Amino acid sequence: MMSIRYDGKVAIVTGAGQGLGRSHAIELARRGARVVVNDLGGAKDGTGGSSEASLSVVAEIEALGGQAIANGANVARYDEVEAMIKQTMDKWGRVDILVNNAGILRDKSFTKGSLDDFKLVVDVHLMGTVNCSKACWEIMKEQAYGRIVVTTSSSGLYGNFGQTNYSSAKMGVIGLMNTLVQEGVKYDIRVNALAPAAGTRMTEGLIPEDAFKLMTPEAVTPAVLYLVSEDAPTRTILCAGAGAYAVARIVETDGVWLPTAEQTPEGIAANWGAITSTEGEKVPEAGFEQTVKFTAKAAEGLGISLG
Repeated sequence: MMSIRYDGKVAIVTGAGQGLGRSHAIELARRGARVVVNDLGGAKDGTGGSSEASLSVVAEIEALGGQAIANGANVARYDEVEAMIKQTMDKWGRVDILVNNAGILRDKSFTKGSLDDFKLVVDVHLMGTVNCSKACWEIMKEQAYGRIVVTTSSSGLYGNFGQTNYSSAKMGVIGLMNTLVQEGVKYDIRVNALAPAAGTRMTEGLIPEDAFKLMTPEAVTPAVLYLVSEDAPTRTILCAGAGAYAVARIVETDGVWLPTAEQTPEGIAANWGAITSTEGEKVPEAGFEQTVKFTAKAAEGLGISLG
């Protein structure tokens, strides 16, 4: 098996001062990438700021013989992200890999949480990912090469009590990924999602201590390294934690067509078993496939040809 390396590639990792981002940045550098270590240096709730963490990671990378620069851009502010990309281009002239890792937590139940906190979490996780991806997009198109990772979560995919803000943002990046994949395919821009389970300051105190020890950031990072490799897949949600890896998919049941007289809530209730049957379910590649499927079922049921 050939070793996966990133020689000649330039990678940006956001939120790379600690935890998962630090692990991603160091391992990318260890395998030959030149790395922009982005970190605002705030607390896990997004308050404060310091360059100490990012500079420390740069020092670690340089001690390994790698190349890295620190950047303190707030990913929620597009002007700061643009300045980060300019710094990268001025230094190395390209951007090949973007790992959107930066995030904060403002956990509270929906009843108790404020809309200001909700907006802040969405701004960092979702709009931060949008901002960084947007700022790199034309560069990657011109290069005809790019690898982007968005960071989702099991909280976004399946929900988690007290995390309406976080889970909304984390599902939002999946929608972003799904469409960027379609718009980037002709330029060899591949976009994937990581759903990590790691013991970091974001999860400290939320996970039993014995499990926390198993869930190292270093056990998650191989998933990122694969998703940004030259032979990476695209439009994949790769889940990783404690050395275990799985793929999550959004599936749609085959469904049924109902005659006009049965196109009622009562008709849906009467046919609920068939509508929810997993037999024949698929993973759609694009939204229009649902339209094609539904109109084909309607045509078949009505005995007409759609030409």
